[in-house]
Amino acid sequence: MVLGLGAAGSATLYALAQRGVRVLGIDQFAPPHALGSSHGRSRIIREAYFEDARYVPLVQHAYARWRALEARSGELLLRQTGGLMIGRADSALVLGAKRSAEQHELPHEALDRLALARRAPAFHVDDDTIGVFEPRAGVLDPEEAIAAMLREAVRAGATVHTNETLLEWRADADVVEVTTSRRRYTARRAILALGPWATSQLHGAQIPLSVERNVLYWFDPLRNVAAFAPSRFPVFLFEVRPDLVWYGFPDLGDGVKIALHGGGEHTTAGTIRRDVSDHELANIRSLLQRYLPDANGALRDVATCMYTNTPDGHFVIDHHPAHDNVIVASPCSGHGFKFAPAVGELIADLTLSITSKFDRSLFSATRFADRADLENA
Repeated sequence: MVLGLGAAGSATLYALAQRGVRVLGIDQFAPPHALGSSHGRSRIIREAYFEDARYVPLVQHAYARWRALEARSGELLLRQTGGLMIGRADSALVLGAKRSAEQHELPHEALDRLALARRAPAFHVDDDTIGVFEPRAGVLDPEEAIAAMLREAVRAGATVHTNETLLEWRADADVVEVTTSRRRYTARRAILALGPWATSQLHGAQIPLSVERNVLYWFDPLRNVAAFAPSRFPVFLFEVRPDLVWYGFPDLGDGVKIALHGGGEHTTAGTIRRDVSDHELANIRSLLQRYLPDANGALRDVATCMYTNTPDGHFVIDHHPAHDNVIVASPCSGHGFKFAPAVGELIADLTLSITSKFDRSLFSATRFADRADLENA
């Protein structure tokens, strides 16, 4: 049984159903929806992974699985635009992207300021700003991706129940009992893919999750509209300073999308503030005015989403520490969507006790308790 059908949950349901497993997926809403973490019309996929080079094999597998899902579903899910990682030479973003690209021999270009200006002339950057360009980066459609995974899961035999809220679960060695707003279920195994709703359903697991509100903005270009076309404007991440990283997308027909990566206010899934203040909009406009002025036109739309963060920024994909038949699945710290089909297979392997070809040690659920033990020794 898969509880939660966002990115990780829908991908897990799809992976299990493809393997012939009888599986039920439950979600409190009707995914894809705009109330959690797996929405926003566009998500970046990138290969030169600045966060940690150990993610590169997993994202390479995700590329292949996204293309396979496109072929199976007949939907366009991944649009390659190239990607820019921008910052000072000593920034974590630039250093990390270069490290991953070099370690895994990925196609990339190191760009000085002049080369950066030629690659993406819409940017106005400081003299000490450089970039790393990776040609395989691009844009995923999150809503259509989730819809496609759920359709294909059902086609492979999965059952999906929507608009059904998880109230409680309990487990013993042989069975997991799940109570929802509609009925009670029993299953041999359960996957908790609850995103920001996981914080109240961990049942004693020492996994210190925090939920962060983030805002997405879409702007009509003010000038030089053609400069923001997907063929000319790559997806980007830009580290202005260690505590200020922003990212954006070309105009895919609904404006240039811009957002901050992290730094949002702490919240919960039940209390998140959905309105966007004038102060927040002014802060984003100040970034655009300084670094991307031609994009600083009329505000076309805004949306809010949630990051479910771990202290170290890495995923959690592991057995519940107290229940071997319950999997805690992928609170992704705001960078997990691109991995979804690969993570779904990783969770399916773990659920079925199959040895994965990917190293899962980075995603241990007990790493925080182990750290606390060391700190208290």
